Amino acid sequence: MLIETEATPNPATLKFLPGRVVMEAGTRDFATPEEAEASPLAEALFGLGDVTGVFFGRDFVSVTAAPGVAWHELKPDVLQLLLDHFSAAMPLFRPAVAGFAVPAEETFADDPADADIVAQIRDLIDTRVRPAVANDGGDIVYRGFDKGKVYLRMQGACSGCPSSSATLKQGIEQLLRYYVPEVSEVRAV
Repeated sequence: MLIETEATPNPATLKFLPGRVVMEAGTRDFATPEEAEASPLAEALFGLGDVTGVFFGRDFVSVTAAPGVAWHELKPDVLQLLLDHFSAAMPLFRPAVAGFAVPAEETFADDPADADIVAQIRDLIDTRVRPAVANDGGDIVYRGFDKGKVYLRMQGACSGCPSSSATLKQGIEQLLRYYVPEVSEVRAV
């Protein structure tokens, strides 16, 4: 089995491509070792000690190294864990915690009067934005729309990326404002 790697715009994050589907649907972001307890693979990656983030996409795993950690030292260990996991066809999640609920504090309640606007925003994010950021090893998830402001959560390589604010303002915000005039601003949560 060959696992390819790709650099991401975030120098602390590498994207690993095992050549197979990682997640059938959706994505999953692990920002702490406690969150990683839901997945034997994420837990093992955090167990290396030099990992501060793990993200599962459709066909990739993004891993974020701790500040000051050189990828040439960490990469062989990450590759070995991924190779062992996927070669043994181990489950990605523990059965009791396979479901994932978005914490309520991260989601804004949309006004029902804005349903058409929200539908347009979600469609643009799903069809134009998410595929592009998946190529960079991350994801952007809609969290709400309130008084012209769109709230998004950045995950994987996008979380903590030095260029993430530029992506939000110069890329996503401009796109949404062009197609949905009711959008005045995009904010990360």
